[in-house]
Amino acid sequence: MPTLVVILGPTGVGKTELSLRLAEEYGCPIVSADSRQIYRDLPIGTAAPTAEELARVKHYFIGCKALTETYNAGQYARDCKRLLNDLFLQHERVIMVGGSMMYIDAVCKGLDDIPDVPETIRRELQCQYAEHGLTWLQQEVQQIDPVYWAEVDQQNPQRLMHCVEVTRVSGKPYSSFRKNSTLTAAERGFEVEYRMVERPREELYQRINLRVHQMVQAGLLDEAKRAFQLLQIPLTSRDLNTKELLPNSINTVGYKELLPYFRGEYSLDRAIELIQQNSRHYAKRQMTWWRRDPK
Repeated sequence: MPTLVVILGPTGVGKTELSLRLAEEYGCPIVSADSRQIYRDLPIGTAAPTAEELARVKHYFIGCKALTETYNAGQYARDCKRLLNDLFLQHERVIMVGGSMMYIDAVCKGLDDIPDVPETIRRELQCQYAEHGLTWLQQEVQQIDPVYWAEVDQQNPQRLMHCVEVTRVSGKPYSSFRKNSTLTAAERGFEVEYRMVERPREELYQRINLRVHQMVQAGLLDEAKRAFQLLQIPLTSRDLNTKELLPNSINTVGYKELLPYFRGEYSLDRAIELIQQNSRHYAKRQMTWWRRDPK
């Protein structure tokens, strides 16, 4: 049976270079499982493979969606499985690499049966968030679903609101629907081989901090400004007593910290410090997620 070799590891650990070397050794392509590298116009802040790296090995799901498009783990799982069916006709192994935990789990384990949320409930919650802000939303999730609170990106309002939405619709915690029941190899049509890349924490954090500086030097600010303008997100000052939801494509570390800087709410040094801090926190959440799995 063909094998999907999944390279896991926190942001900044060095997954890209390992994936390239393995793909060259196996003579196979690389499938990206990164929910932000899939968008065009964000190559610097998402640390997408460079033109030289893309020339070394054929990649899929890199820069193939517009920032204005919506895309989620369910769509990725369907698209990726169709692609893998084709790739495994030509290759015994395919490399998957990326840091998006839900994307990887959606392909390798399957998706949980989460109920749909009526638009009325979604709009109601968006209005509450606009009025009360992120702290209120964090407290809601912490109270109704402490299990999910312990593993979610606590600065991501979209994911927090989805938890509240599902809980309101079902009357049950969002985490109760996320059972992560692994598909069998026969159900998937391929074996999965996990490879975890780790470094000592201090070394990893130093790499993350350095990479943020390198991104800024490479033009991250101009890239972020173009992205915000493309999405028609105003860069001028605004009413700080209200909250807004950024589109999912741009609501990620490296961009969301720059919007307040562009609006004059704090300095560039503070923005860089926040990007580094939030990147470190994200790396920690990634490792926590994967260490739950004995495989």
